[in-house]
Amino acid sequence: IQQVFRQLFYMINAVALNNLLLRKDVCSWSTGMQLRFNISQLEEWLHGKNLQHSGAAQTLEPLIQAAQLLQLKKKTSEDAEAICSLCTALTTQQIVKILNLYTPVNEFEERVTVAFIRNIQKHLQERNDPPQLLLDFKHMFPVLFPFNPSSITMDSIHLPASLNLDFLNKV
Repeated sequence: IQQVFRQLFYMINAVALNNLLLRKDVCSWSTGMQLRFNISQLEEWLHGKNLQHSGAAQTLEPLIQAAQLLQLKKKTSEDAEAICSLCTALTTQQIVKILNLYTPVNEFEERVTVAFIRNIQKHLQERNDPPQLLLDFKHMFPVLFPFNPSSITMDSIHLPASLNLDFLNKV
């Protein structure tokens, strides 16, 4: 069950983050607030179902950081440093793309300046990020089956002659 929810939450993360990276109309402060609220609801649900140790919540980390990026101030060099230290699960390409797509929805917000985006790129230039922008939402985690050893020892097993397993020898 834990593995199923980990896979499901990864797919939620990938589809939501990819939509955020492709749609200018959803890159705003209010969307960041809505995303963070919805993610907290998912995290509470996991906790309520005793699935908090399944790894499902960790798969949402890039989306959490993207939501926080939408909510942070984006003006000074200190803001750029804060963004760089906070957004460790996002690639440089993803951070820059979200900042480029950021669209103010009211008069109190401002567009992200080109100088600020260049400052972010300068701070993140030493990162060795993969070149991909979008997440692979078809990625599958391997299924792990726990090993439960049997209490029956091999020397106590009797093989019936009707099985025709004469080639097996007890050692």
